[in-house]
Amino acid sequence: MTTFPNLIGGEWTMGANSVPNVNPSDTNDIIGEAASATADEMNTAIEVAHAAQAGWGASTPQQRFDVLDTIATEILARKEELGELLAREEGKTLPEGIGEVARAGQIFKFFAGEALRIPGERLDSVRPGVEVDMRREAVGVIGLITPWNFPIAIPAWKAAPALCYGNAVVLKAAEAVPGSAWALADIIHRSGLPAGVFNLVNGRGSEIGPVMIDHPKVAAVSFTGSVQTGRSVAQACAKNLKKVQLEMGGKNPMVVLDDADLDVAVGACLNGAFFSTGQRCTASSRLIVTEGIYDDFVAALSKAVSALKVGDARDNATQIGPVIDDRQLAKDLEYVEIAKAEGAKLACGGEKIDGKGHFMAPALFVDTTNDMRINREEVFGPVATVIKAKDYDEALAIANDTEFGLSAGICTTSLKYATDFKARSKAGMVMVNLPTAGVDYHVPFGGTKGSSYGSREQGRYAVEFYTTVKTSYTQA
Repeated sequence: MTTFPNLIGGEWTMGANSVPNVNPSDTNDIIGEAASATADEMNTAIEVAHAAQAGWGASTPQQRFDVLDTIATEILARKEELGELLAREEGKTLPEGIGEVARAGQIFKFFAGEALRIPGERLDSVRPGVEVDMRREAVGVIGLITPWNFPIAIPAWKAAPALCYGNAVVLKAAEAVPGSAWALADIIHRSGLPAGVFNLVNGRGSEIGPVMIDHPKVAAVSFTGSVQTGRSVAQACAKNLKKVQLEMGGKNPMVVLDDADLDVAVGACLNGAFFSTGQRCTASSRLIVTEGIYDDFVAALSKAVSALKVGDARDNATQIGPVIDDRQLAKDLEYVEIAKAEGAKLACGGEKIDGKGHFMAPALFVDTTNDMRINREEVFGPVATVIKAKDYDEALAIANDTEFGLSAGICTTSLKYATDFKARSKAGMVMVNLPTAGVDYHVPFGGTKGSSYGSREQGRYAVEFYTTVKTSYTQA
């Protein structure tokens, strides 16, 4: 067993309080003890970040490149080791955990390159002899609030651009995954980054989250988590005139048309709905299938779901790991009962699996309607539903009939329908013959409606959130 301390001002500290880090595959396995910060410790981290930011903001592109590239290189070199830690504490299968770590390294590599090409612009003024230049500058101290389901990738895709553009960072990671956050912080700490520019503060969100959001020296907050908490964060940031970026929930549709390749459709839906134990905001939880292929699709997908191997995340045979904790498991099982009570037909799964961890058989409901709670509310677990649609137009209408708009997909061999769906889908990301979950690290990530608020994350679009624009006039 080990400890996972906070990193404040370049110093590791456990503080007075700690909480156990428990393996969801085996609750008898205590991975370590994680620091649980107080409000005073959060205040200290913000103050030291503010003091350190001016120097880092004045650093050269080469200095930033060197630091970010060093971070990326170590992450990629240790992806198997860090992937195993991630699988052990979060419950992703080992291949998924290693893949997530690799993605974190790739993100830092990308933003190392971006540090050398921070955009700007020069224009002639409408007045003779006057030049105008626009440059991007750091915002200041950025507060990052990250969830447990991508415990290395999401902190990476927030911290990397923040550092790239000269900001200081205070990361408040999820309590359930302190080991992954600590491992990332340790790599960043040893990269040559000046002390205080990056700080890790673990603790109860209800206690230290408001301290971060309300502190006058935090200029912006980037949050990924639940809709309810995200709305509270937005309201608090608006009150304090802070820049805010929110990534929240999803109830993502996957449309399967009569002309779809059945194997492709089943594979995309199986992956999108159930991999990572369905604990992805981009998971395809609503499968909208047209009449002609409906019966064949339901039969094939039911067979595939029933065959999924559920077990310890680090077992090579496992395809679906545990749910993150007992509260999430109870929520998932409750939604199974809600769906049954509404008249949805359970095709397979849906029961708790006895063992040392938080295991559940993946649940597939068929013959559902879009007005059922199971199709309106985000479950965030291995639960998917099938909705029958008359034709493409009805399927599209059902897909768009949701308060969310993160990701959407369609399986079809028709260029006509694929093109139309990409244009008319009310989602920020659209997939054709691919799972709704699984995106590249170098392009924008984000949605519409209740799924996202503010600037896009990832890729070159991240510059919009992590910088502010200064316009300068010069007369020679």
